[in-house]
Formats: sequence, structure tokens, C-alpha cells
Amino acid sequence: MVAHEVGWQDLLAHPDVTEVVELRSAFGLMAFHGGVEAGTSEIARLAARASGASLYAVDQPAGLRWHVPSKLVDPADSPALAGFLGHVTAAVALHGYGRPRPPHAVLVGGTNRGLAEEVAGAIRAALPDALVVDDLTAIPSRLRGLHPDNPVNRVAGGGVQVELPVGLRRDWTREVADALAVVARRGSPPARVRPAVRRPGRPPG
Repeated sequence: MVAHEVGWQDLLAHPDVTEVVELRSAFGLMAFHGGVEAGTSEIARLAARASGASLYAVDQPAGLRWHVPSKLVDPADSPALAGFLGHVTAAVALHGYGRPRPPHAVLVGGTNRGLAEEVAGAIRAALPDALVVDDLTAIPSRLRGLHPDNPVNRVAGGGVQVELPVGLRRDWTREVADALAVVARRGSPPARVRPAVRRPGRPPG
């Protein structure tokens, strides 16, 4: 099955795909292309657990690499995702890209531009040598994360999509996670901690 034929329901039904939701504060970290976009779910986990933020992640095993476009990641196909989106009021989704231009920039998109500025500022402070782009006009249109069906934009306060190049995901995992944790703490009101729920892929049908 090639990537463009795979729907979100198909991906979650795969027996080796794991969907994770941890409901804590009203600020959420997301990484639903884990495994395909290496390092994103690891960064989201570190940031969420360091800050007390909620987490939604989907991890694929090595060799699978089914990429479902963000606009097709539908909470109607996932009670876990629907519960996460109903719990949080703001969210940051982590993605990875490998396009040649720009080769090393962090691209900060999404519909919540105020939060995007905070995220960009925190990453600049943590990684002063990194190029961080939060001007939407300077971000390739397909990486802006503005589609209303993108799950990060479905939360009440809107969301932020962070596109990370390979080098930062590989070599600066802790620094990026720490920067996101700073933002999450500021935006995370106290909330009752709920136990983590880990659910493997559902059987087809």
C-alpha cells in the first residue's frame, strides 16, 4: 500500500502502529507522524513530560513509513485523538521535513500566530544559531499548516505547526524539547493528571 492510498483509519488499524494519549494540562503537544518524521515523537514526549502538557503521538515501526497528510488526520477515526482535542485549548504539532530549501530552518506555521511567535522566540533563545522562520509568507505554502482540518488547528485556541529539519531532530532533540516545554508551562493552567493510555493499532473493520 503506497502512502497516498493510506487513510488515517488504515494507519491506526495496522497492528504495529501505536497511538499514545496522555491527558494532563490544557496545553497539548502532538506528533502524529512519528517514525516517518524521525525524532518528532521523541521531542514531543520530552517536552510534554517536562512541562506537564498533554500528549498525542502516533508511532510507526521502522520500515513502514505511511505518511497520511495532516488534513486527513481525522478525529472521527480516533476516539483518542477526539478526546485529546476536546481536552486541550492550545496545541503545538511537531513535524519533520527534508526539502532542500531552506535546508536548516525551523518553520513555525499554524493558525495561532500569537502562540507561533512564542514558540519561535523560545526556539531562538535555545538555539541562537538556528534559522527560525515564523513569517508565513517566507514558509513554503505546503508547510504552513493552515488547513482547518489539520488537527492542530481544531483545538479551541488554534494551533502551531513546527517543521523541523533533519539535523535539529537528530542532534538537538533536548534543546528543542526544552524550548517547547518553556512555552507549554506558560500556557498550561493547572490540571488534574490522568493516567497515560497506550493503545496499539485497532484491527480492521
